Amino acid sequence: MNKAQLIAAVEDELGGRAQATAAVESVLDAVVRTVARGEAVSVTGFGTLVPKARPARTARNPRTGDEVEVAPTRVVRFRPGARFQDLVAGRRAMPDSGNCIQKDPKTPKAVRP
Repeated sequence: MNKAQLIAAVEDELGGRAQATAAVESVLDAVVRTVARGEAVSVTGFGTLVPKARPARTARNPRTGDEVEVAPTRVVRFRPGARFQDLVAGRRAMPDSGNCIQKDPKTPKAVRP
């Protein structure tokens, strides 16, 4: 799914393409800015985007076999949430409608006599 397809999927929920575009772009912009500042973004049920520093290292050029120095860099790691992993692995059934990452309702406490 690309950005245009994501906007189209959200369009029906929000009542129009302009609103869906603004919503998707605002959320993505906030996520990118937060991770670029060095903070993690966690969405319950979906996952966490975490910035990670990679130290400098020595690598090999696969074509020539020569050693190459690789500079330190920052990358983004995505850790999917447990519910997301369960849905993808088939351990949890995908709901026919509604929000698939929404938490299950809490079970009521047993009434004591």
